[in-house]
This record gives sequence, C-alpha cells and structure tokens, in this order.
Amino acid sequence: MRSYDILIIGGGPAGSTLAYGLKGSGLKIGIMDKQPFPRQKICAGWVTPEVMRVLNVDLEDYAKGRVLQKISGFKIGMLGQKQVESSYSGESVSYGIRRIEFDDYLLQRCAAELILERPFKKMEKIDHGWLVNGEYQAKLVIGAGGHYCPVARAIDSKGISELAVVAQEAEFEMNAEQKQACTIKEEVPELFFTPDLMGYGWVFRKGDYLNIGLGREDKSKLSSHVKDFCAYLEAKGKIPEGVSVKYNGHAYLLYNHAVREMVADNVLLIGDSAGLAYPQSGEGIRPAVESAMLAADVIRDCVGDYSKANLQAYNDMMQQRFGKRLPKPDMMERLPMLLKRVFASQLMKTHWFTKNIVTDKWFLQSHQSRLPAIKNN
Repeated sequence: MRSYDILIIGGGPAGSTLAYGLKGSGLKIGIMDKQPFPRQKICAGWVTPEVMRVLNVDLEDYAKGRVLQKISGFKIGMLGQKQVESSYSGESVSYGIRRIEFDDYLLQRCAAELILERPFKKMEKIDHGWLVNGEYQAKLVIGAGGHYCPVARAIDSKGISELAVVAQEAEFEMNAEQKQACTIKEEVPELFFTPDLMGYGWVFRKGDYLNIGLGREDKSKLSSHVKDFCAYLEAKGKIPEGVSVKYNGHAYLLYNHAVREMVADNVLLIGDSAGLAYPQSGEGIRPAVESAMLAADVIRDCVGDYSKANLQAYNDMMQQRFGKRLPKPDMMERLPMLLKRVFASQLMKTHWFTKNIVTDKWFLQSHQSRLPAIKNN
C-alpha cells in the first residue's frame, strides 16, 4: 500500500502543472497515467507565449531536439470563401509544439512520483481520503484525465451526460515530395470555419510535420466532414494529394456549457476533466494550465483539510477567472441560425473581425489578465 497527500490521475499538462506548482510544499505527490511517456496525444498543438511564461519554460532549452514552431500570423476564413491573413510583427504570437514532446517535457520536470502504465480502475472512500485501485491511498485525488476522466465519472452518481465537441486529427512527418507539394507556411496556420457554424478545421505545418484536423459540436457523420475537408484542402493545393494517414478522434467540453461538479470531498478536477476548453476556439492547454495553477494555490491553503467546503475556493477562483458557466444557450446562440450564418459569412471576409475577434480574442485570449508565473521552489 502506497500513500500520498495528492494523487493526480492523468499526466498531461494539467496534472504535471499542478505537481510542478506544488514543488517545495512538502506534500507527497503521485501522478498515475494508463500510458507510458512519451505518448502520442491528439491535439492541434499550439500554445501561446503566455503558457510558456507561466510554466517557466526556457524556450532555447525546449527547442533542443524538440519542435518549437514560431507563429507570426493566421489565415482565417469560411470554407468556400477567400481567407484573410493577419500578421503580427515582433515576438511570436504563438508556438507550434508536438504533444508527444511537450507533455513528456512537463511531466519529467514536475518532481512527482510517476505511476505510469497503471490504468485507473476504481476509488473507494476511506477516512480522510480515497483508496485508488485498492493499493494507493490519497488524502486528495485530482481528476486530470481529460474529457473521459474516470475520476469525474466516479464521483458523479447521476452519470455525466453533456454535449461535447468531437474532433478528428492527424499529425505526420512529411517526406521530401510532400514537403515540396505543401503550400502551408510554417509560421501561418490556416483555419476554416464551417458554413453551418458547427465547428472549424485547421491545417498547421510544424517544420517537417503537418497537422490536419476538424472539430464540430455535432458528432453526426464526423468522418465524412473530415474527408470532405481534406478533399477541399487538396483541391486548393494546400496539402499534398493522396495523403493517406489515420485520423484519430477525441472529445472535449466547452467551459460555458459543462455541468460537471469540479470539487467533492477530497476530490478536485482540473483541465479537460473539469470541462474548461474555451468556447470559441476549443483550446484546452491554457485553461488546463491555469486551472492547475489555481488549484495549487487552493491546495496549499487547505493545509491538509480537503473537504468540499475547503475546496470550494477553487470553484470561486475558476468563476472569477473564466466567468460563470452558462448551461443554457446565451443570447447570441438564440439568434436564428440563418441570420447567424449571414452575419458570419460577411464578418469572416473582414480583416478587423478575423484579427481582432477571431485571432486576438478567441484564439490568443489577449484580453485575459496575466497570472503570476509558477515560482521555481
């Protein structure tokens, strides 16, 4: 039997950030994950400089032997319409990373005890905490296992039933012929919103790697939508013809529509496990990192008492940071779909909207206040 103060289920950016943020706290921390690391992770794979700053990532060190693609702009449009390019001068506005490298980098430096290739099976309530898989005792269990996090499901007696965004994505290393045929600029990812406003597709080049994907709020016929999107990219001469790769699927919850509880007695959820993806962009890395940082502050203040009442401060901080959840449609969502489509079609043709709203606000979150960087303890 092994005992921990904190047992984190999930070794992605949320889990590793929490452990990193608690370095020097004197707490014994374990991270359990069903997979070995490095491991493949389905994700478009870009992060803002703000994420790198708060995580204290040394960019020069990180770039040694890893992909760190600087991004200086975006090309955005509606499928079937002309795209609008927005460029930024000066420092990079974002970075392209490969999750197989990024997640492993964060995990290896976090100083937690790693329990890898150990699937979560069950958790049983015991005095002052939980017993996980019948062999790991923990005063506090952290759910950091993504949308299908088993901890979130274990504490929800009614069963989680939420509308999730579903996506399919492929990332592969191009051969010499494919690299020559690919017209996507390395520093300019391209985004294509679907005419029915149910999602968007992307194509992103990171040096020798190409990432293609599409996400939708409607899971019906997703594979067909992805196939049509790739055919569109080929027809436009953006990607090499006849690319034969496997598209893998994943799902995530948008923050404003998620309904799952984020805290219970001796349990706390972070990252995609809590349903934190930004509503317009679907990005999950930054909110995952920030939720872990806020959770670390709350855990320190609990001083070993992880009752739901003490953990409630986390809910309050999350609401202050990300706003109130809106389980029901907001005013914009109630507008007639035909009207929204007409407006969107016109707005997506303008440089002001694609740069100031889509890029700056939705994807770069430039309006958000800055959190203090994690201190190296």
